[in-house]
Amino acid sequence: MATEQILILDFGSQYTQLIARRVRELNVYCEIHPYNHLPTITPDVKGIILSGSPSSVRDADAPDVHLAAFRHKMPLLGICYGAQLLAHTNGGEVKASAIREYGRAKLGTVDGESPLLKGIDPHSQVWMSHADTITSVPENFSIIASTDTVHVAAFQVDNEPTYGIQFHPEVTHSLQGKMLLHNFVVDICGCSQNWTAESFAETTIAQLKQKLGDDKVVLGLSGGVDSSVAAMLIHQAIGKNLYCIFVDNGLLRKDEFLGVLDSYKTLGLNVKGVDAKDQFYTALAGLTDPEAKRKAIGKTFIDVFDHEAHLIEGVSWLGQGTIYPDVIESVSVKGPSATIKSHHNVGGLPDFMKLKVVEPLNTLFKDEVRAVGRTLGLPDAILGRHPFPGPGLAIRILGDITPEKVDILQQVDALFIDGLKREGLYDKVWQAGAMLLPVQSVGVMGDERTYERVVALRAVTSVDGMTADWAHLPYEFLADVSNEIINRVKGVNRVVYDISSKPPATIEWE
Repeated sequence: MATEQILILDFGSQYTQLIARRVRELNVYCEIHPYNHLPTITPDVKGIILSGSPSSVRDADAPDVHLAAFRHKMPLLGICYGAQLLAHTNGGEVKASAIREYGRAKLGTVDGESPLLKGIDPHSQVWMSHADTITSVPENFSIIASTDTVHVAAFQVDNEPTYGIQFHPEVTHSLQGKMLLHNFVVDICGCSQNWTAESFAETTIAQLKQKLGDDKVVLGLSGGVDSSVAAMLIHQAIGKNLYCIFVDNGLLRKDEFLGVLDSYKTLGLNVKGVDAKDQFYTALAGLTDPEAKRKAIGKTFIDVFDHEAHLIEGVSWLGQGTIYPDVIESVSVKGPSATIKSHHNVGGLPDFMKLKVVEPLNTLFKDEVRAVGRTLGLPDAILGRHPFPGPGLAIRILGDITPEKVDILQQVDALFIDGLKREGLYDKVWQAGAMLLPVQSVGVMGDERTYERVVALRAVTSVDGMTADWAHLPYEFLADVSNEIINRVKGVNRVVYDISSKPPATIEWE
């Protein structure tokens, strides 16, 4: 059965993924596609949203799309740049704003008769982020909202369900933004709001049964949420024909290898643990560049995984826990994204493995993956685990990797994570961990001068990891955990706390 969906055309806005998140919070499926790589418009597409953009419609090379292909066929909503594009291409006028409008604003006039603005208060707070403004609209466009400084804050096209808004309803600062999106997605587009974790699991398992049949699938488990939920979906579809491999790369958290293997025992999964620490340490010897380390880990993992996969006769599929942000970040509106960091689970499969890839989660955000895992009965110990990078502690140890450094960081990390759990803070943060810095500092322990390592603690709050704020942990907790680390971990004499948000910083340090 086809799933109703909203299509989001991405013109490069930093907020595009937030639009998708808000639509999905309405239990309506949606997909993001670059404006210049349009999918086939199938009958299950109920409406289209045009995103914002850092570009100007006045630029010679401004992003453009053939809107006539959609107009009059389904409802359209242009947000910021999308609204300006609708106005500009239909004879309206868009000019540079006298002052760049960024931040909170209040609607002044609101046409309550418009289906898009039903229930929106006349003085509702909205969020602006634009350098251009629509100064005049085409003849058949009606202005339905204004602010003190933005005359055309929203418009609709006469006698058709096409709308444009100059503000961003997807950000929480637009206080009634979710109501506006509900008006568009549910009332105007007619979506039935039946896309849930339960329906996703049921549909996906049925599709996997049909797709995989009696074939064998091999999947690399990490102990994290994504690979575990992917494994359970495939397991429910094909049972013992799924072969899971969990590799100890020597870069896991303290005691994690045996702990994770133990947690899978009750789930009925067919799991094999492989101790490959020495191979990874050998591959990493002397490497300091973050990308070089990632690539060495990726290559070694493939070598180990390939060896183990070849011990299983007749495998034809590789299962992966790829999720939607991995997919989105690997494609941008201008071709391949700039490499911020290479994704360990998008691409990179060597030709010689000759396996087809199955990725049952590649349309879900992280919190949606957790919701699906809950419906499948996965324990909280797995579902509640903080995200952990594919390259493990290698990208939390700045500089070269040695077993001694890994041991120090594992001890520090364990004290930090255990402390968060003990104080009831673990579930209040999205991700936490420790970084081992390539510097030493002077200290005094007892009557002796020391010159030892510095560690940085990192904890962030987030919904899906795409943006994150540093976690405001209690000072008393930070003081206690710092004291415990310095007293108990030999070789560390200074602890610092990272108060950077994403963006501009990333969650990991490398």
